[in-house]
Amino acid sequence: MTSEATVQLTQTAYRALLERNEELEDRLAALEADDGSRIPHPVALAIIRGDSPIVAFRTHRGLTLRELARRAGISPSYLSEIERSLKPGSAATLAKIAATLNTTIDTLLTDSDTR
Repeated sequence: MTSEATVQLTQTAYRALLERNEELEDRLAALEADDGSRIPHPVALAIIRGDSPIVAFRTHRGLTLRELARRAGISPSYLSEIERSLKPGSAATLAKIAATLNTTIDTLLTDSDTR
């Protein structure tokens, strides 16, 4: 027969532990309910460093330019031009890219795209 070790907590420590657990459950629920409009921290940092939002999301998702283009149904050269702001990309194309990256079109647009 094996016995498990037990732990004793004060009522205050137990309540604090329960509160922390509820906090974490709430945060997890919020992340699971994400509609794609949240920008992950590594993506935000890459954008601040100067990467285009598409490049930042693509890299964060572990996709090559060719793989993202294939999944979005566009040519790699066209995607490259959009990433480098040489072409704006149509709304339909941006929607395909956003869906493939599990985000929204809004998160992929830069200030210069909206002027």
